[in-house]
Amino acid sequence: MAEVLLPRKMEIANDPSKFGSPDPLHVLAVDDSHVDRKFIERLLRVSSCKVTVVDSATRALQYLGLGVEEKSVGFEDLKVNLIMTDYSMPGMTGYELLKKIKESSAFRQVPVVIMSSENILPRIDRYIFMIVVVI
Repeated sequence: MAEVLLPRKMEIANDPSKFGSPDPLHVLAVDDSHVDRKFIERLLRVSSCKVTVVDSATRALQYLGLGVEEKSVGFEDLKVNLIMTDYSMPGMTGYELLKKIKESSAFRQVPVVIMSSENILPRIDRYIFMIVVVI
């Protein structure tokens, strides 16, 4: 089984007061694939993370309180430490989600990891270029 290594995670788990917060790292995982969502969720929970999974970029924006239609309950106090998203999703890509998150003053500083199972080098290079331009 794969393991997700997060910086200082064991230290936080053993002595949360060292880092100022007793709360576990909260990761929002976004993927349209049910199998991939479950895999990511399991890996992160093994690493003692709090994990919220959603099946689309639109639902991620709603959860963060950035959606047009409905706001997340209590989103003003929402603490998300990391967002992991698939790049290729129907409706809105991970790149488009990244742009919307970075436009938000509330979540601009939250790191976003974009994942893809694609293995086409020119396409990967284009994704990296687009992401660097946004940030």
